[in-house]
Amino acid sequence: MSRISVRGFAVASATAVTAVGSVVGVASGSTAQNNDAEATAGGTTLLADIPAGQQAQVQTASLTQQAETMAIAADASAKKDAEEAARKAAAETAIAKKEAAEKAAKAKEEAKERAEAKAAASRDAARDASDFAVQSSYTVAEVQAMARQMVPAGQFQCFSNIVDHESTWNYRAVNPSSGAYGLVQALPGSKMASAGADWQTNPATQIKWGLNYMNDRYGSPCGAWSFWQANHWY
Repeated sequence: MSRISVRGFAVASATAVTAVGSVVGVASGSTAQNNDAEATAGGTTLLADIPAGQQAQVQTASLTQQAETMAIAADASAKKDAEEAARKAAAETAIAKKEAAEKAAKAKEEAKERAEAKAAASRDAARDASDFAVQSSYTVAEVQAMARQMVPAGQFQCFSNIVDHESTWNYRAVNPSSGAYGLVQALPGSKMASAGADWQTNPATQIKWGLNYMNDRYGSPCGAWSFWQANHWY
C-alpha cells in the first residue's frame, strides 16, 4: 500500500479523516501505525495538507459520521418521548379505572342502604290499615295516632313533616290547582286505591299508601323529607 507523508505524519492512502484539523479515523482495513508517525510542528494535520484528491473523501467521512450521530440521537429522543407518552397514558387509564370502580362501589353501597332502609321500614311498621276500625270521620289527633302506629318510630317525624306541609293532617284535603288529594297529596288521588278502595275516606289507607310510596321512591320517609326540603315537592 502506498503511503502519503503529511508534514511528516504517515497515513494510509485509504485513511478517512473525520474532522477538519485532526486525523481521527482510518478506512476499513487500513490502520496508521504509531511507528509510522512523525511529530509535526503543531501536532495537527490540516485539511489543506491532504492531497486534493483525498479531501473529498475526508469531508464525506466527516459528514457521514455527523449524520449517523444525529440519527442515533434522534432515535434515542423519539424512544424516550414514546416511553414517556406510554407511561402517561397508562397512568391516566389507571386513574380512570379507579374512579369508575369507586363510583360503582358508591352506587352499590347507596342502593344497599336504600334496600335496607326499605326493609327496616317494612319490618318496623307495627300495624296495617286493616287493623283500624272504620269511622265516619276522624280528628287530627286520631289520624296522627294512627300514623304513629303504622310508621316506624325512627321515621315518624319525617313522615309527619311531609304531611304537615302537604295537608296539615286533613285526610280530605284537595289541592284546587292540581287535584292532589289526602294526607300525602297523592296525584291523582286515585293512586291510593292500590292500598284500599276506601282511600277517599279512610286516613289509615292513605297513610299506608303514603308510607309505601316514600319507601319505594326514596327509601324511607326521611329520604322523602330530605328531597322535599330541597325541592318543596316529593
